[in-house]
Amino acid sequence: MQPLRNDIFFAEVERFIAEGVDVVLRVKGHSMRPFIRSGRTQVKLSPCDASSLRKGDIVLFRHNGHHIMHRIIYRQEDVLTLAGDGNRNMTEQCMLQDVVAKATAVITRRGKTIECNSALWRTVSTLWIALPSSVRHIVLGGLWRIGVK
Repeated sequence: MQPLRNDIFFAEVERFIAEGVDVVLRVKGHSMRPFIRSGRTQVKLSPCDASSLRKGDIVLFRHNGHHIMHRIIYRQEDVLTLAGDGNRNMTEQCMLQDVVAKATAVITRRGKTIECNSALWRTVSTLWIALPSSVRHIVLGGLWRIGVK
């Protein structure tokens, strides 16, 4: 059996979101470490009003023919600058119309649901992205070495 191609998978995700349906998917990739972990964490994606998006929100967006889920680090009118929590110096930009959905909850591998608008999630996220990239790099490297991927 062949795995489902990403373009087909995300076309269906976009269709559900456009119909107003929340989508829960298991995350693949390490760019959102340490809070969202590849193969372990699930994320609930919900339709959103793009005009309400703000710094700190995590969104699924289209970028160069791919779908990426990263955090908004800066917004200037209709242009968003985004980065993965685990990316040291790499950012992307997209237009508001490229945003597919907003992450509204994170579900840990043990099944605990953490709402992305909760005070705890917002505080921890704000503290993490406020750290200098060199400190985040050291923390992530240490976690990787001890097997927390």
